[in-house]
Amino acid sequence: MTQQGNPERDVPEGRERPAGPRIRHNDYGPLDPPAVGTWRPSLSVSVVIAAYGHQDKLDLTLAALAAQTYPSHLTEVVVVDDGTVPALRLPEIVPGNTRLIATEPGARGRSDARNAGLAVAGGDVVHWLDADMVTFHDEVEAHMRWHHLAGYLVVMGYVRYVDHRPGSPTPAEVYAAVSAGATEKLFDEEASEPHTWIVDLAERTDGLRTAGDSAYRVHVTNAASVNTRLLRAAGPLDTGLVLGEDTELGYRLAQEGAAFVLAPEARSRHLGTSMMMRDGEQVLRYNRAFVPDHIPHMRWLRTHPRRQWLVPYVEVVVDAGDASYEDIRATVDGVLASSLNDIQVTLVGPWDTVTEDRRNPLDSPRLDLLLARGLYRAEPRVRFARSVPATAAPSPYRLRCPAGWVPGPETLRRLVERAAKDGHGLVSVALDEADDVVTARLEHTGAFARAALVRGPDESLDAAVHDVHGTHWLDGRTLGFLPAADAEPPKRGKSEDPAMAREVARLREENARLTARLAALEAEAPERPAGGGRENGAATRSPRPGGPKALLRRLR
Repeated sequence: MTQQGNPERDVPEGRERPAGPRIRHNDYGPLDPPAVGTWRPSLSVSVVIAAYGHQDKLDLTLAALAAQTYPSHLTEVVVVDDGTVPALRLPEIVPGNTRLIATEPGARGRSDARNAGLAVAGGDVVHWLDADMVTFHDEVEAHMRWHHLAGYLVVMGYVRYVDHRPGSPTPAEVYAAVSAGATEKLFDEEASEPHTWIVDLAERTDGLRTAGDSAYRVHVTNAASVNTRLLRAAGPLDTGLVLGEDTELGYRLAQEGAAFVLAPEARSRHLGTSMMMRDGEQVLRYNRAFVPDHIPHMRWLRTHPRRQWLVPYVEVVVDAGDASYEDIRATVDGVLASSLNDIQVTLVGPWDTVTEDRRNPLDSPRLDLLLARGLYRAEPRVRFARSVPATAAPSPYRLRCPAGWVPGPETLRRLVERAAKDGHGLVSVALDEADDVVTARLEHTGAFARAALVRGPDESLDAAVHDVHGTHWLDGRTLGFLPAADAEPPKRGKSEDPAMAREVARLREENARLTARLAALEAEAPERPAGGGRENGAATRSPRPGGPKALLRRLR
């Protein structure tokens, strides 16, 4: 028995897998961190602070970090001056291992500054911190006790926003109060404000444990910490984004298998209000123009039925290597005609060996691949690859579909909506079982990345995916998949109402399902005796007016 696709080949070779318990979806409840002050840490941490101006606030931030309970020999602080004039300096009260660097000339913005800090960070964990934060004495330790439990975590601390007047408190006062465990006495706590939307998200999702694919939104780089290996796999912050860059990085971390933890015991105070508090509507207006291009999970902002986006929602992989041109075309055309327009098709084949005979093109070797490449060479949603990329990231889903099987107009939408609703890491679709089992596979990128991180040496990747996200089987005919010989090619027509188009597509898929069922019933029915129309004296019944054939005629 064979199965289309080979997910095992997509596991990066030699990738070290962090130890730690398996987290299903984002339910980090099985993790049991030790109480602060009762354990012995071993992981190192790099606190990365991007700073521009406000030397007075930076002085307070560093004074608080100098009073942390986390061992100094496991801590480094990297301050990145993002072009301040005159340049920032290190004050008198700083942690023992602190250095000040500057961004390259011409590099401006928080992303560039944080990336500069990330480039030189040597810790096992990177702890992002703003240059206007005063941490509690055990803030770093409260983060790090989680990271010792699993190597694929993103931890978000608890921030409150407080009023700040220059010169009060002083760095010495901050150091003394933080050292004594009395940080809250430095500020008017009753007037402080929480990070409201994070608090709301936590309340709706049991502290993110039921947040599913939306958990990435908690990654805000004023008080978050990330496993460094995971962070380097996801890549640095996107310098093309001026706002929303931390959310976008959180999304990419999720595609690398991250689990997101809210740690209210990791406390800090932000000196002054945030940009969102000061000008929230304008920040949202700005972000809605730039961020959805990068984050396919923002479905509420990707509502246009025909738009293309920088990062597609689904990558559809079709193995074209030994397939006929007709089968390739039927599958790709069916995918491109999907009501789920937010897709990209990867045609996999030995494209580097495809050449055209300039005298007699019909004698060209690999003529079927030559024709397929010619047909789609100008289609922006189709790309050609020699092999399947190791991951679909940053796209959250990958569908492996064998050439010669055609999804209906609503098939992809229904399949992905089902997977997203139920949180499945893998949905296998049975297409044919006549000789060998032929399947299509919808793979959740983050689930496969998590599975690759935690699976045992003799454990299959699919088994690990089942453990961390769940797997499911569906019937292809019910979803609307048809063999190329039975599928009608897409046709250009008048613009239809989307709801009507979906209903027509549903009826056509139901028609195909009933046709297949009728054929199966006729194949199973005993042959009628020749000649008499009667068998053992019983009259042969005529078909019922409302039977399957009549229903099929109405649907057509």
